[in-house]
Amino acid sequence: MTMKIKFTLASLLLISFIGIKAQQPIIITEDSLKIGNSLLPALTINIPEVTYEKTLKAWTRELQSGTKSKVITENGEMSIFGAKIRDISQNPLNVYSKLVAADSALQLTASFELKKDQYVERKNGDADFSKASTFLKEFAKSQYIDVAKDQADKEEKTLRELQRELSSLENEKSRMQRSIQSNYSTIADAKETITVQTNELTTVNAALVDQNNQLSTMEPGPAQKEKTDAIKELEKRKKKATNAIESANNKISKANNEIDKANDEIPHNDRMQEKVKDQVMAQEAVYQKYADKLKRIKAY
Repeated sequence: MTMKIKFTLASLLLISFIGIKAQQPIIITEDSLKIGNSLLPALTINIPEVTYEKTLKAWTRELQSGTKSKVITENGEMSIFGAKIRDISQNPLNVYSKLVAADSALQLTASFELKKDQYVERKNGDADFSKASTFLKEFAKSQYIDVAKDQADKEEKTLRELQRELSSLENEKSRMQRSIQSNYSTIADAKETITVQTNELTTVNAALVDQNNQLSTMEPGPAQKEKTDAIKELEKRKKKATNAIESANNKISKANNEIDKANDEIPHNDRMQEKVKDQVMAQEAVYQKYADKLKRIKAY
């Protein structure tokens, strides 16, 4: 690889990596949530890189799953009574929550009321606290995985498009190379035709001179007519040979033009292949970064 190509590839990689966000940790903390005039014990979890609307819809679906109860939202405060979250409790529970934007992440704060005025908090038992923490973490993780998967899929699609472009260029070069060889064969066949038909033309021209000399001394009659017919046949052969030579010359001219065109286009194709190969290598590295990011998030 030349220094110029190395520099180009390094530049592509640098530009590509600038926009890549590394995976961020999902952090859960004990917190409190103000609902109306009440301050409820709660848990807060950050969900990196997700969009507000999509996450809000997903959280609403999660809370309403398996129950006829609906989430009630007032001033950004969400409440649902009789939610069925088996991962936390076998009995219906009330959930109060709030979703707010914070830097490059969203913060989801949720309070789980198991019974009237009995909330999930560490002091009331590690088991319920652990279940609620796990429930929130799995929700946040699933949302973050969706984001990372979309990112990886987008970069993989770009990579596949570049690979198809490179394959197309390679196929086009092969086609041009085959065309050159085919046209060389066409030229060889045409030259052979010219040689054969030139010999034919020489023979026919000599015969025509002889036959016309004989015709000029003949008296009208059947023999003269027969000679005239023979001369006509020779003229047909002459015309056929002349046309064949002209056609062969046209084939040679066309083949040479196609060879010249292909030879002019192949260097451009080579340059395009080098450019796209650099792009493929750079995009492979970008895609791998996103694929690794997705893998690490799944391992949270």
